[in-house]
Amino acid sequence: MNNDSSSRIATRLKEWISTSSPGSRLPSTRALVTEFQASPVTVQKALQALTMQGLIESRPGVGTFVRAVRTARPSDYGWQSAALGSLQVLLPPASSTMRTVSNEAIGFHSGYPDRELLPERLVQAALTRAARGDAAVSRPPVAGLPELQSWFARELGAATPAGINPPTPSDVIVLPGSQSGLSSIFSALLGSGQPLLIESPTYWGAILAARNAGVRLIPVPSGPDGPDPLELARAFEESGARMFYAQPHYANPTGSQWSKERAEQILEVVLDYGAFLVEDDWAHDFGINTTPAPIAARDDSGHVIYLRSLTKSVSPAIRIAAIIARGPARDRILADRGAETMYVSGILQAAALDVVTQPGWQTHLRNLRHLLQSRRDLLASSLREHAPEAHIETIPKGGLNLWLRLPDGTNLERLTSDCERGGVIIAAGNEWFPAEPTGPYIRLNYSGPNPGAYTQGTRILGQALKHNHQ
Repeated sequence: MNNDSSSRIATRLKEWISTSSPGSRLPSTRALVTEFQASPVTVQKALQALTMQGLIESRPGVGTFVRAVRTARPSDYGWQSAALGSLQVLLPPASSTMRTVSNEAIGFHSGYPDRELLPERLVQAALTRAARGDAAVSRPPVAGLPELQSWFARELGAATPAGINPPTPSDVIVLPGSQSGLSSIFSALLGSGQPLLIESPTYWGAILAARNAGVRLIPVPSGPDGPDPLELARAFEESGARMFYAQPHYANPTGSQWSKERAEQILEVVLDYGAFLVEDDWAHDFGINTTPAPIAARDDSGHVIYLRSLTKSVSPAIRIAAIIARGPARDRILADRGAETMYVSGILQAAALDVVTQPGWQTHLRNLRHLLQSRRDLLASSLREHAPEAHIETIPKGGLNLWLRLPDGTNLERLTSDCERGGVIIAAGNEWFPAEPTGPYIRLNYSGPNPGAYTQGTRILGQALKHNHQ
């Protein structure tokens, strides 16, 4: 007998079960074999299928019975309130940028580039090779694969001027994404209750990681050219802080980039106060009109903790990043990472290294500049035409986003809802502020899918804005 026979028997038994009382005993296997003219194996397959569906239960040595249907009672987790106690830190819900939306929607909200902007063939080939190599069956060192450490060190070292000692591979800690690195930096080097100076507005993930570590956030206003060095010095003086988190290149969300002079001034302030600068170079591979020059390349005294990610530029499926730090700070961060994850997947490290060392990687980055520029300019021109009330703070020279100031009095919650009803998903700007927002803002990603829909999306946004102020 085949599976069709067992299915037929199961169907007939279901009909019998539906008219029987819970606890009713089914005929024996021998009786079922005779009734259905089937083999014992076929009958057993039918009974196993019914058991998996929760319709019958077997009692060894007794028989098989119709299973009683149990009415689900409400779950009571009240005991956990006492066991857990009150929250030490109230964390916000997941960012709107992490939402998954339908393919029909016009998505301006995401923080990730569309797959058309990724080196897809390089990634697929690299994962295949990594799965066939030693990385598939071996445990990598806690700090990362030595070859990948060397690559990150060389990348930063290439920008190091004469007279400054370049980083060494041993200064590098490979991470499962930059978010885990931020968590370790804030937990291992600051700790609960300690002040952290942070640009405002800034990356929501850094705000989340700092709050999760119990760190006290001190906002430092930052504009198109970055923060004012005098304001930064005042914040260090008044707060007693010993760390400043910043994104000097193509900041998320504003797109701002510090000039070389501004970067030198800010580094000088950090040195004067004996503090750390956490340089988040998240968009290093997304330059359009400029090429990032990391501040960490000008410091060999351990003041700058450098964070570089490959997650967005290589593939969201390959969450690989690195911290470059020197001295005891590096040791503390490594200890925290070891306690948190022990090590990063060797296959993902090997695949990331494979991608960025292929000749096609540099070709991909050159092409990416042109693709990002065309998308950025298309979205900016569409906004000027169809949503002129949304003021573009600055045209970024790299990165993935446009930061828009909306008219005073704009109801952001209503605007996002109206846009979504029109099929457009936007990200309200409130979550990028470590304190109260300084006005109504939205962030639009120009690296998302279907750039052909940008015009329609901005038209819907413009209509929603007009409706918002009627």
